[in-house]
Order: sequence, then C-alpha cells, then structure tokens
Amino acid sequence: MKYIDEYRDPEIARRYLSEISRLTRHSWTIMEVCGGQTHAIVKHGLDRLLPDTITLLHGPGCPVCVTSVELLDQAIEIASRTPVIFCSFGDMLRVPGSRKDLLTVKAEGGDIRTVYSPLDSIKIALENPHKEIVFFGIGFETTAPANAMAVLQASRQGIKNFSILMALVLIPPAMEFVLKSANSQVQAFLAAGHVCTVVGYKEYEKLASTYRVPITVTGFEPIDILQGILMTVTQLEKGTCMVENQYTRAVNTEGNKRAREIMGEVFEVVNRKWRGLGEIHSSGLSLRDKFAAFDAQKRFNLATIRVEENPECISGLVLQGLKKPSDCPAFATQCTPENPLGATMVSSEGACAAYYRYRRQN
Repeated sequence: MKYIDEYRDPEIARRYLSEISRLTRHSWTIMEVCGGQTHAIVKHGLDRLLPDTITLLHGPGCPVCVTSVELLDQAIEIASRTPVIFCSFGDMLRVPGSRKDLLTVKAEGGDIRTVYSPLDSIKIALENPHKEIVFFGIGFETTAPANAMAVLQASRQGIKNFSILMALVLIPPAMEFVLKSANSQVQAFLAAGHVCTVVGYKEYEKLASTYRVPITVTGFEPIDILQGILMTVTQLEKGTCMVENQYTRAVNTEGNKRAREIMGEVFEVVNRKWRGLGEIHSSGLSLRDKFAAFDAQKRFNLATIRVEENPECISGLVLQGLKKPSDCPAFATQCTPENPLGATMVSSEGACAAYYRYRRQN
C-alpha cells in the first residue's frame, strides 16, 4: 500500500539503525511527544533496536491522557442530566473521573453517543431540536479546526441546542513545561507531525533556540521515526539546536493557513490544567466571547471544582518522561485497561496502554 509499506520496509530500517549507531558517540535522551509515536515505537520495538546510548522518553502528547479530572467530572455531570445528548470520542468513555467514568453514566441511562468528528454533533443537534447536544471538545491543535468549524456552523445556522465542553490543549507550552522541570532529562524532541500539519513549526524555533534542544518534526511509521531519530542524533552530535522537518510529505513551515485562521476566529488562548501535570500557562483554547453561547460550562452553570488525583497513579511522571509505565507498582496488576487507575492506561495513545498491550509479559 502506497505511503504505508515503504515506511515499514525492514531493509530501510536496518540502514537507518546502522547509520544511527555509526554516528552516535555520546549518550542522548530524546522525547517523542506524541502518543501515536509511542505506540509505534513500542509495537515495533524501535527503542530496543537503537544503541544503548540512546534513551527514548514518552511525552505528554495524548489528549485523552491530559484532560483534567475536573473537566471529566464536569462532562460526567452534564451527561447525567436530561434532556442531554452527550457526544464524545470513544477513548474518553473509560477514562476515570474522581468517582466514575462516562461509560458508567451511559449504563445508568445517560444518552452518551460516540462520534468521530465534532461535526457529527451538529447533525445530532439538528435531528434532536428539543434536546441539548454537548460535544466533549478534547484534543490538540490537530482536532481544533474541526471543533472551530462545528461552532461556526452552529452559529451560522442558528443552532441553539449545541454547545461544546472545551478541553483543547496546545503542545508547545507542554514541551516547555517539561524542559523547565528541575528533573528534566530531555535533550531533544521528536515533535508530533500531525500537529505541525495544522499549525506548522515556526513556534518550535523559539523553544529550540531558548532551551538549546534540537526538535525534529516526525511522522508515525517506523521509518519516519528512525529517520527522525537519525536527524536528531546528527544535530546532537554536532551541537546544533534547530527545528528540522522529517515529515515533509505532510508538513510545511506555515501549516494549514485556513485552518489556523478558523482557529483564530473562534478560539483564544487560556491557561489550562493538565491531568498529572497541573496548570500550564497559555496551554489551552477557549471560545471567544462572541461564541460564548456555545460554551457548555457557561450554559450549564458548572461550578469550579478541585479534585485530588489518584495517588496510586504515576501517569504524571510518565507524561513528563520521568518514569516508564513499567516503573509503576500498579502496572498490569491494580491498573489494567479494564480497571484503569489513570487515563494513560485506557487511551489508545497512552504510554501505559502501549506497554500493557505489547510488553506486559516482559
């Protein structure tokens, strides 16, 4: 299959691994930001094929994993009300809140529907004019344009029974948060290619120069990742710190101009709390005042709540690259996909889920 098979070619992989080994003279620690990259690395055992001097850390690039418990509890409260149809991506249904999850609400009679796009929620709103339709707006810059389009469409069509519970977050502030940590071990990043498809990568240039870290925009197939690591190691060995683009078949410097314009029209940047990390400055998106009518928090008068996260779960340390999932005493014992203590075990992009699926026998 074109654009798949050639990025999983074993011979090409061997050549990249050989070149990485040849170039590497020092020990380096690289963080892949995206959970999709983490799953590819663990599934194909790429980290085990690299020289022992290269360590890969798993970053905070899983939107399900970083959605705060407070926002999840608000989602659960809304979904428990009638007449509400609560729409969400399927990954969110099993994520534990402070007391229960959305799947439990569904079992208790809540009308919760799995959708594949925010625009699906607009269709449901038109089909159910006497019910309130709420979409759980999670995601990074990748899904932000579709969320913005849903709000614009609802506004233009005068749809009064649609709102969105905003949980969108931004990747660069989280990368900076990791670098600022006193315990940070990160010397370079593999940046998430799909995020940069939307917003480009100019914003990463300041991070690279300020913190003296190479950043390589990277795709998600094994060859993408190995080429990204080779480009990153080349910079590290030379002592250069710049942004490079491995994912040239999808990403350019500026990203998708129209998508960025739509995001700018609908959203403004705000502080946002990340699960396991705490509040990160200017790391979230919220609706601008002219679209406040579609803000579910305001529509449902949701009170601000503070919730303590499960102390048995070390997902915050995993998301910062300070621990591996297998370092957790609860991994694959008290914490499993059927009974998760944290979101990183239940999300399809979570690092704990990747280790459970591919490495728990180890």
